[in-house]
Amino acid sequence: MFQQFRNIESAFKLSRIVAIVAIICSVLFSVFTVWFYQEIIREKDNSVFIIANGKLFEAFAEERGKYWPIETKDHVKTFHHYFFTLHPDDAVIKKNINKALYLADHSATNEYKNLRESGYYSSLISANISQEIECEHIEVNLDKTPWYFRYTGKQRIVRATTITIRTLVTEGYIRMTQPSDNNPHGLMIERWRVLENTDISTSKR
Repeated sequence: MFQQFRNIESAFKLSRIVAIVAIICSVLFSVFTVWFYQEIIREKDNSVFIIANGKLFEAFAEERGKYWPIETKDHVKTFHHYFFTLHPDDAVIKKNINKALYLADHSATNEYKNLRESGYYSSLISANISQEIECEHIEVNLDKTPWYFRYTGKQRIVRATTITIRTLVTEGYIRMTQPSDNNPHGLMIERWRVLENTDISTSKR
């Protein structure tokens, strides 16, 4: 009978030890799960996505400064592409201009209004003129905010019988803003103005 009691007591001690070990393992697993989840969240919060030349790159937030030369130049290039790529179609013109105006402040809007009021866009449509822009050089000064930039490019204006090449030099400043679908870099061009826009050559088609 005493042997039976000892067996019961041993079984009880064993079950208690097993229960304690199970509780400890459960607590450790819970702590590890919480820690692992927090590490994933922290890593996700520290990562940013960069778009350049139509390609998506992932970088850590503390490293994003290394990519500012790429991001700022791509932002400036994209703005000029949409603002100066025009075809004799009112819907296409408005679509491209709207994309450009998401990337710049009222200085670009004012330039657009001036061109529209002067009849520039209507003359493109009536004369079936296409206009393209080729970026040659973008200079950005990242030493002081807002960042100053200078854009140099060439316009190719195609008419019914001629092709005109025209220089384009602009300048402005870039500041940071909130990224969005229409402005993935989260940058804004401000105080933008055209410095030079003169014909280089005209050739027959």
